[in-house]
Amino acid sequence: MSQDKDSLLENAEVNPSTSADYYDHIDTHPVQVLRNSTVILPAKLPQIWAAFAATLSALSAGMVLGWTSPILQCLTQGKYNDIPVDKYQLGWIGSFATLGAMAMCVPTGFICDLIGRKYALMLLIIPFTGGWALIIWAKSVLALYFGRIITGMAVGACCVAAPLYNGEISHQSIRGALGSLFQLLIVTGIFLSYLFGEFLTPPQFTKLCASVPILFLIIFAFQPETPSFLIKKGDHEGARRSLAKLRGANYDVDSELRQIEGILKENGEMVTSLKHTFRQKPILKAVLISFALMFFQQFSGINVVILYASDIFQSTGINLNSNVATIVVGAMQAVSTLCASLIIEKTGRKRLIILSLSVVAINITILGIYFSIKTRGHPDSDVLSDIGFIPIGTVCLFVVAFSLGLGPIPWMIASEILPTEIRGMVGSAAGTFNWFLAFIITKSYLSLATILGYDSIFYTFSLISVAGTIFIIALLPETKGKSVAEIQQELSQ
Repeated sequence: MSQDKDSLLENAEVNPSTSADYYDHIDTHPVQVLRNSTVILPAKLPQIWAAFAATLSALSAGMVLGWTSPILQCLTQGKYNDIPVDKYQLGWIGSFATLGAMAMCVPTGFICDLIGRKYALMLLIIPFTGGWALIIWAKSVLALYFGRIITGMAVGACCVAAPLYNGEISHQSIRGALGSLFQLLIVTGIFLSYLFGEFLTPPQFTKLCASVPILFLIIFAFQPETPSFLIKKGDHEGARRSLAKLRGANYDVDSELRQIEGILKENGEMVTSLKHTFRQKPILKAVLISFALMFFQQFSGINVVILYASDIFQSTGINLNSNVATIVVGAMQAVSTLCASLIIEKTGRKRLIILSLSVVAINITILGIYFSIKTRGHPDSDVLSDIGFIPIGTVCLFVVAFSLGLGPIPWMIASEILPTEIRGMVGSAAGTFNWFLAFIITKSYLSLATILGYDSIFYTFSLISVAGTIFIIALLPETKGKSVAEIQQELSQ
């Protein structure tokens, strides 16, 4: 997940939680033959609308992540609420959001199982509005710190609850497309923060960011709870109404409800110990893959490229406003993620992420070569001017490649390859791991670049991306159109 420029077991019982795997057992073909041989398709629009409403929380999260970049000068010049901010404090204002997000991933999984996916998402309005209120009326750096931590907590909770909700309401036929909505709305929120931050005053911009969670709450309040959670709580009639709203009035919801009930009953008989669960080869491989994908996502260098895109453009000597450059990169990231959501069901997850990582590795290598020439080769200004197009083209291709696969897919894979009894726990832990890596990279990049050189950092990212490509080719099964049982069978080989 990308951020803004300054976001710098022994005998333990595992109670299986209701999760997104009920649709894994539904027939891949989204048709039903009812009386008089009439073919009924499950309606897609209600599912898309519900998923979009849920991921408006991700739009809110993206604007949290993008907030500091367009008002960077305002903060450093002490013009935001007349609060003096030095560069050290500025780094923490950005990075506290990632720490808040990291802290909430695991607790959110338990909250979703306790009160439901819908109400867990609706509760996000509290940290979102509370955190933004602190930022809007801040009188000290400490208030900004707490505001960023609290809004960051909402971001972390959103990263767990929104994908879980979308997974449980979606039919297998559009599971991939709806799953990628989360990353799409995140990057769209970041792009919108770059865009509005350029044209609004900092107070106006901050109030706009604070209003997006309210819009999310108003729209999402009318969406149903997930059918699988309602069945787990014994509300069978509520589950039937929910599924009918999501699939359409003409769809045979009773058949799917029976499938969900059977799966939940089967899962209820699978209570086991953590020690026994993690001794199973396919589960160990699934956990390894989930964490590895988060690692390769962050160590592709996406945050460094996004955060310092304007600096890279300025290094070419081209007279381009740094904020405009950032807006261009943000727009490309949003459009590319949208394209990924449209093609992911056709191409498959594995092929798309292999292509994504390969192109990322090539472009980050080229970027490293450019900085080697610039900083170690001591070329004259004419030579740098002649090759000035290289970093611009490289950054653009890098962002496009990342957004097509490496951005959205790692968040989807965990819900597809992990069995129900550990999905919530491992998925939340993987999310925490992702945010921890984001914090480490954004805080240490400048220091390491000063010591080792910018080119050395980019070469390191390239080598890790190559290793990631090999890892995925060797270990990641294709998950498109497959049930958890089929995927686990492949992982056991």
